[in-house]
Amino acid sequence: MARRYRIDADVDQLWEDFHACVNVSSAQLRAWLMTEGSREEAFTDPKMNLDSRGGAIMAILGKRKVDLTDDDIAVMSETVEDVQRLLERRPPNGPSDDRWRRALLDLGHDPLQEPKDSLRSERGRETLHHSDGGGRRT
Repeated sequence: MARRYRIDADVDQLWEDFHACVNVSSAQLRAWLMTEGSREEAFTDPKMNLDSRGGAIMAILGKRKVDLTDDDIAVMSETVEDVQRLLERRPPNGPSDDRWRRALLDLGHDPLQEPKDSLRSERGRETLHHSDGGGRRT
């Protein structure tokens, strides 16, 4: 059920963080998930099982903030955490590491796209960054 009350600051921040982490469109994510390239995350049914993580991310991309459910918020939070964790553990060869890149693409993040501005929480700490491969944040 969609939220019918005022959206709090934490949800506003999560919305911004999620849309910065998920840097591909719903159509791009769908195309990726429909390919064999996404391996176990691939949809085998053309109707797409929207219970899957990728399907849930696609559904959120098509929603307005006021239409988010508690389940959507949980998926958004997990997605942001997982993308951040993967970016923090960037392998030495970066996007050339097929497993790492596929893991990010399954979450709707293409490491080959230009990074969006770093996100900052209300406390001002950095919450999302890209590394240049030498351990330096960009």
